[in-house]
Parts: sequence; structure tokens; C-alpha cells
Amino acid sequence: MTIIAEQVARHQSVAYQNGFDYTAGSPHLRHRNLNQRVIEVCRDVVREVLDRWGHCRVLEVGAGHGSFTDHVAALGAEVWVTEMSQDAALSLTDRFRHNKSVHVLHDDDGTAASSLGTFDVVLCLSVLHHIPDYLRTVRQYTSQIAPGGAFVSYQDPLWYPRRTRASVLVDRGAYFTWRLGRPGLTRGLASFVRRVRGAYDETKPGDMVEYHVVRDGVDERALEALLAPRFSSVRVDRYWSTQAGPLQWIGERLGPSTTFGLVATNALPHTG
Repeated sequence: MTIIAEQVARHQSVAYQNGFDYTAGSPHLRHRNLNQRVIEVCRDVVREVLDRWGHCRVLEVGAGHGSFTDHVAALGAEVWVTEMSQDAALSLTDRFRHNKSVHVLHDDDGTAASSLGTFDVVLCLSVLHHIPDYLRTVRQYTSQIAPGGAFVSYQDPLWYPRRTRASVLVDRGAYFTWRLGRPGLTRGLASFVRRVRGAYDETKPGDMVEYHVVRDGVDERALEALLAPRFSSVRVDRYWSTQAGPLQWIGERLGPSTTFGLVATNALPHTG
């Protein structure tokens, strides 16, 4: 890993220690509509593989506390879950200790899955925006997907430079409104001011864990172009998401798209 990737990995372990509440700041976990949207996509791609082959090997990158792992494993898939945070990996191990179809890997440097062979489905749910070189990472994961398999990522911020100024301001305003009611307000305000100024402190987890703020979101078009030659179908799902419940309800009806998911299905045979 490069120095910056090592810093982000280290901050991940600090930020997501034992007792961390993933749900509080995660719209796709907090809000029923978004949660069901992601669950259904994951179920659909796994079920399609199971229906065709009768088995499905799934890699879930950065599984958090296993909110989506439950749904995938319940279908009958064999699931490998990775976590950069040791505390989160221990929590996952405890949660699935009686489920022999779920295998937990503490992935402190982002390479744990590279030696596990091929998978039928790779899931990256609220993951890519934490990774400095996410294109390289996706290229690696898709190289491990068997023909006919699928790649799914969700809950990443759209590429800032292509969004309108109004879209960015509305998005930041919604986040700031929610952040006012959260613990650690002084620390959060300091981080917010640095983000607005474009000046980041590489020693602070709050600045580096949400790495998308350092490099202007996640380029959904670049990801789509990367996946297109490898899969028969690639779909970009753009939508509004924010942490606060009332603002999520309003934004789903009136707000601009701020976030996206990618669903790439029917992986083509590897060439070269």
C-alpha cells in the first residue's frame, strides 16, 4: 500500500472500534426504503446465481456488523466477510459463530481476499468511498469473479465535479443539520470547516476515514467504464440519501441525486 492508503487503513481501525454505531451515520442502514433497496439488489444477484448453479460463493468487503450478511447467508450462499477494523471483525466472528457458512477475515491491509480464489458475487456496501485507489481495488475484486457472477456496490457519493453547486450545497446542508444533534459536535464542526476549506489533517480519523471528501466523491462513470468490458450488464442507480429521517423523506421526493449504486451482472469469461 502507499503511505496514504496505510494512513486510511490505520484510521479505519481507530474510528471503528468496539461499540461503534454503524447505523447512526449510515443512511442505507437507518432508513427503511434505502435499506430494502440494497437488500433486494443483493438478494437478487445471489438468488440468480443460486438458481443457475445451485451454489454461490460471496465476498462481502467491509461488512461492518453484518447487517447485509444475514440476508445473503439466509439464501444459502457461502459468505466470506472482511473487515479492516479488528474490533468489527471480532464482533462479526461472535455474531456468526454458529453459522458455518459465514467466514470472517480481519483484513488490515485490504489484501486478505486475494488468496481466496474466485467468487460468484462481490459486495462492496458503503465501502469504496473509504478507499483511496478504489478503481484499482475494484479491478482486483472483479478479476476474482467467476464467469456469470456479479459485482454490487452501493452507498457511495456521486463525483462532486459533475454535480451542480446547488446539489452539493443541499447535500452538505442536510448533513450539517443532522450533525448538529450528534455527539462530538466541536470535533465534527472542526472537521466540517476543514472539508469546506479543502484543508485536511492526515492525522485525524474524522478527516481520512471518509476519504471521498479528500478526492471529491467517487467517480461513478469511471467505475462504469471499468466494469463494462467485464460484464454483460452494468447499471448505475443514482438516488438521494442523507442521515436525518425527515430530510431523507423530503429528499427522496424533491432532492437531487447525491449517492449511487452499481450493479454489474453476468461476468464474462476472463481473457488474457
